[in-house]
Amino acid sequence: MYSRWQLAKKYLNYILTASNSKGHGMHSPFVYHFITKVLNDKTQYPAYNKVEAHRKQLLVNATLLSIEDFGAGSSINKTNNRSISSITKNAAKPRKYGQLLFRMVKEYQPDTILELGTSLGITSSYLSLAKPTARITTLEGAKEVADVAKTNFDILGLGNIKLVNGNFDFILADVLEEMSSVGLVFIDGNHRQQPTEKYFIQLLSKVHNETIMIFDDIHWSKEMEAAWQTIKEHPDVRCTIDLFFIGIVLFRKEFMTKQHFVIRF
Repeated sequence: MYSRWQLAKKYLNYILTASNSKGHGMHSPFVYHFITKVLNDKTQYPAYNKVEAHRKQLLVNATLLSIEDFGAGSSINKTNNRSISSITKNAAKPRKYGQLLFRMVKEYQPDTILELGTSLGITSSYLSLAKPTARITTLEGAKEVADVAKTNFDILGLGNIKLVNGNFDFILADVLEEMSSVGLVFIDGNHRQQPTEKYFIQLLSKVHNETIMIFDDIHWSKEMEAAWQTIKEHPDVRCTIDLFFIGIVLFRKEFMTKQHFVIRF
């Protein structure tokens, strides 16, 4: 993984070189709509307060959990015993991105959602509240973390989430076997090149024209940047949107040629 200094330099370069976030000069109708109606939607939806109020409770929860880490590990915690407050602070997706995912689901209305990397379920909760009728499956490797996430779903009254506990390498194929297709996928786990590329290839069997695939931490390390480049170059990918901390992949045939955007967010 990159050091904080390396990541800061990369982020500064992103800010200086990315396209503006207002949509000015954007010739792609889909991407223009995404920028103006999703990226820049400043509405304070009631779901935001519901999830963030629960996040605040988790941030002061000192309960220790034993973590089985099947991925690249944490840049903050080097121990397998971590408090719920620490996981919430360092591993849960920040409000800015959880709420962006909420708006994406609200706007594009996928019927089936798959998440790789539940953590404590904060992002899952945003996905669920954006479309309570969607069928959401979320995968988490660490059992004690998964158990806390299930409790969080119960507290928030979320009944459309199925949580599957296990190593993605072993359970993803079976999970996909039960799905006819998937409308939105959020990949937030492992953070290594080979597994990330492997999951992408597995997921391709279930995508359709409107599928949106979102990868977390695409600039987190050289490996993740290499995986992101491989994904961008795949012939089935028609468009990508780089928001630095997440990357969005589209398969829409209306993109007659490949298009790649780096947009300030």
